[in-house]
Amino acid sequence: MDWQVIIANLPLLMSGLAKSVQLTVVSILFSVPLGCIIAIGRLSHRRWLSGACTAFVNVLRSNPLILILFWFYFLVPLITGRNVNDLTSIIAAFIVFFAAYFAEIVRSGIQSVGARQIQAGLSSGLTYAQTMRHIVLPQAIRAMLPALITQCIVVFQGTTVVYVIGYSELLHTAASIAERTVRPVELYVTVAFIYFIVCYSASRIARHFEKGAA
Repeated sequence: MDWQVIIANLPLLMSGLAKSVQLTVVSILFSVPLGCIIAIGRLSHRRWLSGACTAFVNVLRSNPLILILFWFYFLVPLITGRNVNDLTSIIAAFIVFFAAYFAEIVRSGIQSVGARQIQAGLSSGLTYAQTMRHIVLPQAIRAMLPALITQCIVVFQGTTVVYVIGYSELLHTAASIAERTVRPVELYVTVAFIYFIVCYSASRIARHFEKGAA
């Protein structure tokens, strides 16, 4: 196998990796707070709010990411009558989709803290939102940090689906180079190695936090 093609095209591969990482970071930065809001809504005593948040989670978790991406890429411009650029469609789809998964992680973390903490906060004069923000969520985040990091790995792996709409993330970049150089084996082995390094490193971090929380 000729690995010189990898060395020659390494800057392009790193550019694709950078786009994958950027998409991952932006998605996480917005989907985690949205997930927190949805999780709190699911635990609300207001039935309409709890029902709406539960429906959101169930619908999103029952559909594949690529379908949600197609919704935003094809249906939103059709419904609104306005063109939406590729990156906006991708980011919106990722935020909405992964918010549902982060919401379930956060909900489990909140429930692990226990109702007594919430009651203690409310009895001290704090509102429900203040109790969540100052008492419950700080404790819950420590407990669910390993699960959150693991889900972040899933987000990074999920960036490969944008290949289907031609966004030049790592996999699409590698495929373009492979088509041009006719060296698919070297390119895809390298991409697999890059994904392994990134995901394995993140999983070790998650393992570290899991041991610390134990």
